[in-house]
Amino acid sequence: MSAPLSRTLRRLSALCLVLGLAVPLSACSSPPSAEDRPPRVERPTADMDFDYQIGGAYGPPSGVRALARDRSARPARGRYNVCYVNAFQAQPDALRWWRSHHPDLLLRDGDGDLVIDEDWDEALLDLSTADKRVRLAKIVGAWIDGCADDGYQAVEPDNLDSYERSDGLLKPADAVAFARLLARRAHTAGLAVGQKNTAELLPEHAAVGFDFAVAEECARYDECGAYASAYDDRVFVIEYRAADFTRACRAWGARLSIVLRDLDVRPAGSEGYVRKAC
Repeated sequence: MSAPLSRTLRRLSALCLVLGLAVPLSACSSPPSAEDRPPRVERPTADMDFDYQIGGAYGPPSGVRALARDRSARPARGRYNVCYVNAFQAQPDALRWWRSHHPDLLLRDGDGDLVIDEDWDEALLDLSTADKRVRLAKIVGAWIDGCADDGYQAVEPDNLDSYERSDGLLKPADAVAFARLLARRAHTAGLAVGQKNTAELLPEHAAVGFDFAVAEECARYDECGAYASAYDDRVFVIEYRAADFTRACRAWGARLSIVLRDLDVRPAGSEGYVRKAC
């Protein structure tokens, strides 16, 4: 036994005696059993051939080793599966549920109106207080647990940057604090957790506990290098414009996992489907 571990166990034993715990001293001082330890988290490796399937699941193209799917879909057997969870905003088809069960967890402006992400018609969740973040983490955490139960290896909590669309009602610190709760829940469930976009929060990635990144259009916005540096190339890149995809492949194709997808990420075989890898 190492000296630091021995000292720790002695301190725990002393604490048990001081507290007068009605348990055997050995139970109080022993390290946790294998059953009590959190499951092992498997992080993705760099430069895995990747596919982004959050718009609908389909058979992985040849050579694909990692993919992302919506949490409502089953993972693909034999692949590294990332579970998409809309963690910071309410899906349009779920808004009635939020209004009915947790109306106070929806962000509202000074007039009491919902704050909406106009691009996707999604109401923002209210992360503005520690109490609300804890309550939201219980709800989203149950979804994360569901991803683990289904056999996913990782989770992608989307809309980390929702504070940018909150009319100043949410701060970056609110997003970081909520993301930290979600990362802990994911790790407890045995899932790696990915930072979705939001390059300005890269300095916080270690404090949050992110394990990798999912970066949309990082070539378009000249952010791929920042993600690569923060995550040791464990970055899944999705580009939606052919020119940006070409630029990404030239600069980062040997290091990062890069895919070109249509903007609606349609399933293979449907009209408008686009999918290309470096």
